[in-house]
Amino acid sequence: MAPSSDPTPAEPSPRPKRPASGRGAPREDQPDRRTNILLAAEKLFALRGYHAVSIRDIAAEAGVPLALVGYYFGAKHELYHAIFETWSPAIAGRRQALDAVMQEPDLALRLERIVDTFVSPLIALHQHPEGQYYALMAARDLAAPTEESERSNREFFDPLAHAFIDALMSTAPGASRGQVAWCYQFMLGALLHFLSDRRVERLSRGENRAADPAAKERLLVFLLGGFRAVLGAPGSPSRPRKR
Repeated sequence: MAPSSDPTPAEPSPRPKRPASGRGAPREDQPDRRTNILLAAEKLFALRGYHAVSIRDIAAEAGVPLALVGYYFGAKHELYHAIFETWSPAIAGRRQALDAVMQEPDLALRLERIVDTFVSPLIALHQHPEGQYYALMAARDLAAPTEESERSNREFFDPLAHAFIDALMSTAPGASRGQVAWCYQFMLGALLHFLSDRRVERLSRGENRAADPAAKERLLVFLLGGFRAVLGAPGSPSRPRKR
């Protein structure tokens, strides 16, 4: 894949500042405890899934009294939603990066940059110590949505998905929105599997490492080939860059 003139940053931005969620007047120790609860919930939801985690589990992981979880966040589904709220600036940053890519006049290069802008930040986030559980949590919920995750998907991820579909449509004027939406979902599915799968290590007999950032270029070439084949998008299949 050809290098982009505006490459995606290698690392995501630092974790967004936590909002002042919760009830009652703030106390001196409130921010640390609230943050600990959010981090604990994020980790457990990512590793186990929403329904396999209790408020008691979260309190134990955070090292806080059980009642404090409800005091700051209310019910479990409200705490779940609060996690995504804290990451909304990162989602806004991805939208800004996409807007910048849309200034590329060459449609073949624009397609490459759109796909890279979709894939690279999430792979980087998954590798980042502050983002790995959030990335895994989002991947789990998009791959196997629950009633509770639908609210977050609609509020935080659907608008971004529509923006990416609009951008992809601009590179293939003859394609319908339905066609592009399928391709977007195929791209999302491949990326989520890349981030969450460990079976590839067994299937490769140890040659591959799960979620290996070094495999990103192969993923990008694979996705671009699919878009071009299905949508008749411009450009010819690219080869991975030599590192």
